[in-house]
Amino acid sequence: MENVMPFGEVLEAVGKLSLEEQETLLDVLHRRIIEHRREELASDIRQAQQEFEEGHCRPVTPAELMKEILA
Repeated sequence: MENVMPFGEVLEAVGKLSLEEQETLLDVLHRRIIEHRREELASDIRQAQQEFEEGHCRPVTPAELMKEILA
């Protein structure tokens, strides 16, 4: 099991870092978040492609989509 640190403790620990270390941490976290979002998007795309291939959805025009959304 992972060792989980409470959020408040994480903030305290970050506060003890130098300004340069905090900036580096921010940069690392930002890149990790971007990568995580990219992985989520890729997973959503794969799922949508699979659903389309299995016939669970069909291509529609933007007008048809808006009509369906607003109905």
